[in-house]
Amino acid sequence: MDHSRVPVLEALEEFRRRRDVVFGPPGHRQGRGTDPRVAEILGMDVFRSDVLSLNGLDDRRLSQGVLAQAQELMADAVGAEHAFFSTCGSSLSVKTAMLSVAGPGEKLLLSRNAHKSVIAAVIINGVVPIWVHPKFDTERHLAHPPEADDVRNRLREHPDAKGMLLITPTDWGTCADIRGVADACHEFDVPLIVDEAWGAHLPFHPDLPTWGMDAGADVVVTSVHKMGGAIEQSSVFHLQGDRVSPDVLKQREDLLGTTSASSLVYASLDGWRRQMVEQGRELLGDARHRAERIRAQLRDMPGLRVMGGEIIEQGLAAEFDPLKIVVDVRELGISGMQAAEWLRAHRHVDVGGSDTCRISASITHADGDDTEKVLLEAVAALVEHADSIERRPAVHLPEPHELELEQALLPRDAFFGPAEQVPAEQAVGRIAAETISPYPPGVPVVAPGEVITAEVLDYLRSGIAHGFLVSDSADPSLETLRVTARP
Repeated sequence: MDHSRVPVLEALEEFRRRRDVVFGPPGHRQGRGTDPRVAEILGMDVFRSDVLSLNGLDDRRLSQGVLAQAQELMADAVGAEHAFFSTCGSSLSVKTAMLSVAGPGEKLLLSRNAHKSVIAAVIINGVVPIWVHPKFDTERHLAHPPEADDVRNRLREHPDAKGMLLITPTDWGTCADIRGVADACHEFDVPLIVDEAWGAHLPFHPDLPTWGMDAGADVVVTSVHKMGGAIEQSSVFHLQGDRVSPDVLKQREDLLGTTSASSLVYASLDGWRRQMVEQGRELLGDARHRAERIRAQLRDMPGLRVMGGEIIEQGLAAEFDPLKIVVDVRELGISGMQAAEWLRAHRHVDVGGSDTCRISASITHADGDDTEKVLLEAVAALVEHADSIERRPAVHLPEPHELELEQALLPRDAFFGPAEQVPAEQAVGRIAAETISPYPPGVPVVAPGEVITAEVLDYLRSGIAHGFLVSDSADPSLETLRVTARP
């Protein structure tokens, strides 16, 4: 296929050339009605490019196939049979993919280190979750993806399961053996969905971790805004094989997706695909060398522990994304959250992620010598001034087995059933009716239907005292918790 073509951008260019006057949405009329004070900050071109597909980029019947052509080019670029653009981020794409494999009341294997959007999909879709617990790294207090045998064993226990959802890479760059998990699923003739939100760049360089389509996954979801060059909410789901019908996938997407899709998202996805096909190997190769250089210099700084390929040698993960810079800061006497706050306040550097133990920074094709210098100087300053950072109450980290809570009710039943708000101390032994996710990274510690334990409650409340953000619980302070009502 001709990857110099960018159908969405070309249609947008043609729309501007024609100087169409639109009498439908958006109401700002390609910027004519935009408040100049808004345009001064956002730029007028944002509004000029905000065009609907119907009677805009394309005609009433979409007869020009603008979006269809762009999706075909994307599929060809990454080795998929089909690709579908999503303008609601991978949070929606994952829900769509799950609903395409398992319907209400049907079983679906899920990696328990899933993002809160997966738990939301379980609640909305009404599937029965069969949790596959991740491989827990006690030393680093980190969850790595489950192994193929873990998946195979759960499929033997639940032969009526309809498929598996695997999260890889994790927020911290550790990767699963996708080929092994795909083989395990296919032994039982069920599809593998890979939530590869952090892996949109993987198809475009051979020295990066394995791309899900290349490893036999049936559906792969990517968030191109994370490691790619598209704007926020840009997502694509890719399909191959016959275990999931493209018609079913498209219908499920139509069920959940917006009818007012953003041309800004479509155009940025289209342009990023062209850039990666033409220049991706060089750009990502440069980014990889830059990340290794940054990692080497950080390793020389006292009080830091930088994660890398040793996790593969230790058998904790199958692969590691070298573009993820993951730094444990506990030896500095502070948490990753404190480190992130200090870097933002004192060096105007916003890291990609932070938790009790570490910070992370993603290096992409957009980085250069200037951003490399900024990051290294900022972290060096953090090390130098760590002693001046006020100590906060310690977070009481639980043992790995204490995070594996009993599933007493289906998440959907617990979430939508009768519930009550009780003081935290009275919630121990009760069934959660809400999701509780320290964010970021947003992996639920408690999901609806799980039994709350004293150990998990202690962990969460000590985290709140330290500075956790818990935005999805009814009471973000966790002074009270929402639990299912007793008969």
